[in-house]
Amino acid sequence: MLLGDAARRRTDGQDGLTYSQIRLLGTLEDIEPATQHRLAQALSVSDPAISRALRPLEADGLVQVVVDPAHARRRLVTLTETGRKAFHVNGKPLYDEFRAGLVAAGFPYERYLEDTLRLAELLESD
Repeated sequence: MLLGDAARRRTDGQDGLTYSQIRLLGTLEDIEPATQHRLAQALSVSDPAISRALRPLEADGLVQVVVDPAHARRRLVTLTETGRKAFHVNGKPLYDEFRAGLVAAGFPYERYLEDTLRLAELLESD
């Protein structure tokens, strides 16, 4: 919560991306292609919340959301080239700074991401 608040103060209204959008794009880059549901789990938000968050990003051409050909009820989300560039120019420096700060403080960021996704898959399979 405190980290998010600090990041919002530094980013919101700058460069056209909010902190929440930077976080979404960064997470998507880490796990893409991802179902909309898996992206929601990785960000610890609800499916409706991720659906709302994706709409403006899709309208701006930053992400592509398509029906999964293997399962018609799932939606696959990927970064577009425009989205990847926007993230790398506007968001990645902050994203990397936070990740490096967490790692420097001894927080196992990569392991945390892997474990979170693995747990989400286990819970989804039940």
